[in-house]
Amino acid sequence: QVQLVESGGGLVQAGGSLKLSCSASGRTFGDNAMGWFRSAPGKGREFLGAISGSGNTTFYTDSVKGRFTIFRDNTKNMMFLQMNNLKPEDTAGYYCAAPLTNRFPFRILITGRGWDYWGQGTQVTVSS
Repeated sequence: QVQLVESGGGLVQAGGSLKLSCSASGRTFGDNAMGWFRSAPGKGREFLGAISGSGNTTFYTDSVKGRFTIFRDNTKNMMFLQMNNLKPEDTAGYYCAAPLTNRFPFRILITGRGWDYWGQGTQVTVSS
């Protein structure tokens, strides 16, 4: 059973930065892509981006491209989301996600589909 645990959320002023972490356990971490989503009241779940198992390939949606960076440390079974130039509209619960092994290729995962495991989330609040 894959387990994902996010941490690092908090309150930050607009223009500030936060770094979220996702700790994974339950299978060989480097074999699988990982992703980040967020969910705000009234907005539904939004896919933000993903990173390949090796960490060599990343994808970002337009809403965070240029401000957010996804990276991973496979030696520590960790994935990170560096968020810069935060805006009040970034306020949301942030979730890391993982797919079933080899279920879908990366080109499918970056459409926001094919994610099967979720963490409990960490709240990010950006004040204006």
